[in-house]
Amino acid sequence: MAKAKLKLKTHKGAAKRFKLTAGGKIIRGHAFARHILTSKSSKRKRKLGQTTKVSGADVRHVRAMLPYGR
Repeated sequence: MAKAKLKLKTHKGAAKRFKLTAGGKIIRGHAFARHILTSKSSKRKRKLGQTTKVSGADVRHVRAMLPYGR
């Protein structure tokens, strides 16, 4: 009897929050950038608008949620 191939489901919440770069790195947006912005400095707000790499400690968990690289 032939073995069935197992298809993995992408975690849709993670797919909306993370993107893969051409080099295979995972990027994410910053938290704390949506409201109560008057008390934050311009420099801080500018930095929060940029993307950054996912921490090395979290990469394994994110990759597990995105089995097909999104």
